[in-house]
Amino acid sequence: MVLNKSSCLVLGIHCGLFLSALILASFTLRMPAEQVPASIGTSVPVRFTDVRQAAGIRFEQDSTQTEEKYYLETMGTGVAWFDYDQDGLMDLFFVQSAATDIYKPPHPLRCALYRNNGDGTFSDVTERAGLAGEGHYGQGVAVGDFNNDGYPDLYVTGYGRAILYRNNGDGTFSDVTAKAGVADDGGWSTSAGWFDYDKDGWLDLVVTNYIEWSPKNNLWCGEHRPGYRSYCHPGNYKGQRIVLYHNNHDGTFTDVSDRSGVGRPEAKGMGVVLADLNNDGWPDIAVANDSWPNFLFLNKHDGTFEDVSLVSGVAASEDGRYEAGMGVDAADVDGDGWMDLYITHLDFELNRLYRNNRDGTFTDDTFSSGIGNKAILLSGVAMKFVDYDNDGWNDILQLNGAMLDNIQLYHSEVSYKEPLLMFRNLGKGRFEKVSESLGTDFMRPIAGRGLAIADYDNDGDMDIVTNNRGGYPSLLRNDGGNANHWLTVLLIGTKSNRDGIGATLRLSSGGFVEVEQAKGGTSYMSASDPRIHFGLGKRTRVAWLEITWPSGQVDRLTSVPVDQIIAVKEGTGRVPRHFPTVPNSVRREQTASKSSQSSAH
Repeated sequence: MVLNKSSCLVLGIHCGLFLSALILASFTLRMPAEQVPASIGTSVPVRFTDVRQAAGIRFEQDSTQTEEKYYLETMGTGVAWFDYDQDGLMDLFFVQSAATDIYKPPHPLRCALYRNNGDGTFSDVTERAGLAGEGHYGQGVAVGDFNNDGYPDLYVTGYGRAILYRNNGDGTFSDVTAKAGVADDGGWSTSAGWFDYDKDGWLDLVVTNYIEWSPKNNLWCGEHRPGYRSYCHPGNYKGQRIVLYHNNHDGTFTDVSDRSGVGRPEAKGMGVVLADLNNDGWPDIAVANDSWPNFLFLNKHDGTFEDVSLVSGVAASEDGRYEAGMGVDAADVDGDGWMDLYITHLDFELNRLYRNNRDGTFTDDTFSSGIGNKAILLSGVAMKFVDYDNDGWNDILQLNGAMLDNIQLYHSEVSYKEPLLMFRNLGKGRFEKVSESLGTDFMRPIAGRGLAIADYDNDGDMDIVTNNRGGYPSLLRNDGGNANHWLTVLLIGTKSNRDGIGATLRLSSGGFVEVEQAKGGTSYMSASDPRIHFGLGKRTRVAWLEITWPSGQVDRLTSVPVDQIIAVKEGTGRVPRHFPTVPNSVRREQTASKSSQSSAH
């Protein structure tokens, strides 16, 4: 992550206008000549509207920035969607930073939990919930029901330590880090994810750690003249290790990092996704590393993992470079039933789409997919696969923002604040950039860091939240995506973990089969709506929905009505569950309110 490859090799940072020009020219020459196939899905007009102010969200991320350019400052913080009170509505949790030895804010810095009121507004319930986390320099957040009590818990990563908050089921949380043994003391934890790697019915925890940085070894990087000091490149620091905690079923965890093989290689971990990448029924681990080989650990079904990073083809780019990996997600983009990978990188690098070859290897499909160099001047931080227009194909949503706040001193063509990016899947994994068609709020430049998606208003299309460095977040409501049909599934495990993480869902509609997985991790330091969302285009009937649970149980539902959220319990099938929708009148009031207010950005 930190420090673009676009920065000069002056006192520890990288650059080269001439080299960048050569790279850009090379990318242009390599663009494929073949035509992109016509869309198989049915597109509908979509606009994203920023309703943060009308929704009552007042959280503001503090970058803790000083002239000393502490490496920690540029990372930003994550965000999570989760239904903490189990009322059928997605609530919001924003991770916050903290004071440092040289930065003393005028008021205490706290994380924020916002309860979804079901009318388009949110209420700040942080203090009652006990989630302020004051004094903890937070980084990311992972959501999972680690004790199978039906209420989602929070793991908040951070600099020096992490915190596990147990959901008490009454609107409050308890810090159980010490008892659980998951503090990751001395680590600089960034992303984390919950998954059941041994399929014993209890969620285990993966934590990605970054580099050995501290205020004592904070180097001067950049030119020695006013305003030119920059955040350093990670190559100046030794990496840390990935940590794997095994759930002991009694509220405690055991560190099995070395025994499992996951913690052996040096890492500079930023993003993680936990999914079955070789279709053997067991969850694997993919890690986006910063200027370091990306990791792919395949589950060997015996509590250990095989490091296939290099032989699989995901460690590096097509031309063998280790790029600034940050955000990562997995999804089936071409309809073959196998999970593909996407990893974001900084400006003057490419964001990589790795196509699953179904034989344990991946092909860098960045150019042949149509993505190519269309975002070469953007710094990709976080990303999510999302079917934003419900046409049945996974699209690519990417959050951007340069790591250097003074980047224009080094590259005038690159901006610190950058707009979001959307690549629409035209069918079978061929993409076109459609960002400009999604509205002015979608295109507003931000210093993006955390990114998560959810259908927070339960209207059938996926909405977006971003946590922006040194500013207010964005809450982008999807207006129009539900003109196509859809189905959303909440999983309730019994023999499997309560969240159903690790389940594979196959949906057949109109002769078209879609495959999704309940994954852990994803994006960058953030957590999204755990419910599984299917876009159906103009198809009005689901022939069958088959769920293969981690336990091996297979549930098959037939003739499922569309345009609804359903709850499916392992071994039982559909069960009653209420998912309130936001009234249309309130949505109109929100839009009117937004139009009458000036932006706080």
